[in-house]
Amino acid sequence: MDLKTLEFSSQGVHHHGHPPPLSSNDGAHINTNTQKSRSMIGPFVWPWKICFEDSKHAEFSKSSSPKLNTTAPGLPPALRFSFSLSAVQIMALLLTLILAICIGPGLSEIPPRVRLVGGPHHCEGRVEVERNGQWGTVCDDGWDLEDVAVVCRELGCGAAKKSPSGTVYGPLAEKNQHVLIQNVDCNGMEDTLAQCEQDEDVYNCGHEEDAGASCEIPDTMRLAGGPGRCAGRVEVQHNGQWSTVCKTGWSLQAAKVLCRQLGCGRALVVQRQCDETIQGQGSIWMSKMKCSGQEATIQDCDSGPLQKNSCTHYDDTWVECEDAFELKLVGGDSICSGRLEVLHKNRWGTVCDDSWGEQEDQVVCKQLGCGKPLISSSRKRYGPGVGRIWLDDVRCSGKEQSLDQCKHRFWGYHDCDHMEDVGVTCSE
Repeated sequence: MDLKTLEFSSQGVHHHGHPPPLSSNDGAHINTNTQKSRSMIGPFVWPWKICFEDSKHAEFSKSSSPKLNTTAPGLPPALRFSFSLSAVQIMALLLTLILAICIGPGLSEIPPRVRLVGGPHHCEGRVEVERNGQWGTVCDDGWDLEDVAVVCRELGCGAAKKSPSGTVYGPLAEKNQHVLIQNVDCNGMEDTLAQCEQDEDVYNCGHEEDAGASCEIPDTMRLAGGPGRCAGRVEVQHNGQWSTVCKTGWSLQAAKVLCRQLGCGRALVVQRQCDETIQGQGSIWMSKMKCSGQEATIQDCDSGPLQKNSCTHYDDTWVECEDAFELKLVGGDSICSGRLEVLHKNRWGTVCDDSWGEQEDQVVCKQLGCGKPLISSSRKRYGPGVGRIWLDDVRCSGKEQSLDQCKHRFWGYHDCDHMEDVGVTCSE
């Protein structure tokens, strides 16, 4: 067929009369209603060309809207059709086509996301990224604190604390889950992990090399007015201001979650009336809290919205937690092996090995940011310690994120001597 081109152009609207008719060489013509053209689009130049395989079979009806009839020879009746488009609709279609060509599919992709899995809260855990709707892990080749800082920033968490192995956070990644990126190299100033240099062609990296991240928890809750950061009046930050929390719904289960969220030890006391010496000041907020005790943060508990109420500061909630366990391994070849010692009341002491086993090892290795525990048929000894024996009969499930979440006797109560001091060996 002969390829013909029909070119539209406008000379503008005259002061008196209609715009000149638009025509083509082979009889295709357009005659638009001038008044409608003025109100919809006004005078302008149509700079595009519309092509037809055979212009003598294309015609525009003498109506307010151009009409294109496809009546090419040889087309069966079932394939013949017609449609009408206004000038504005034609422009919209062409602009859509131009944008689709210029933008392309690459820029319309949803940016990748990141999350931390298996940790004690949303700011710590195994690093996972999303690609094309699928979540996968990150290889720890080259993974360091600068990379963790970017993850912390992207998730709205606090400062980067450490870059532990992702294998310390259970449950481990599924075998059919892919390792999606490798050799991540951030300078620490990026807003998202996707902005860092990285390789998407992953090779020779399995889930035993998954990367982890540990960030500080933003200060949205605190215990104030007590002897230390792990005991005091429950306060919540709302619109930049600290307010006390009414007692409604608070229980030991909620206190367990809060103690864990603040990085403290076990919940010991929940007091739902405060005398004048420990009452707060300012606003009082109430949220009908309902926790099971297994949540990672208070925000994960079922609760109503924070709202003002008729409570007084006599109804302020007071919580006391054990101080956080600070651990170290002494006498080994590295920070991941040695005799276990814990800090209590500013004094280091040892742990008796009564009831101690693999699950307790797992928790210690996890808390120290080391790898998996290395178990031998005869537990390696790192020599007797000196001073206090702080803990005895420690029992963990292996799922705890720190030793202070495990059951144990009261501090300093034991029936051991230093020949029974616990030793722990973890992979690095």
